[in-house]
Amino acid sequence: MQWLFLFLAIIGEVIGTSALKASDGFTKIVPSIIVVAGYAVAFFFLSLTLKDNINIGVVYAIWSGVGVSLISVIGYLYYKQSLDIPALLGIALIIIGVMIINLYSKSVMH
Repeated sequence: MQWLFLFLAIIGEVIGTSALKASDGFTKIVPSIIVVAGYAVAFFFLSLTLKDNINIGVVYAIWSGVGVSLISVIGYLYYKQSLDIPALLGIALIIIGVMIINLYSKSVMH
């Protein structure tokens, strides 16, 4: 169940962060409400993820790494923000790092 909770936490964080840009500094009410709701969902499910005996550093690395990668894609597709080679390389390294943690770390419960 902790992987489902982590997935839901990531989705909540991505929705909240995407709406953060649209909130225009919390001056637009609907995106601002989505920000608060998205982060509430994210932290709620992140807390459920951490109820099990799972390494908090690993959970946070996966949560933030996948979130950064997805937000970068959303920024590119939805907000038309470009990504240069160093940004793409950095995102690739984040993805590789999350994969290494999941595939090889003994700190991750499978």
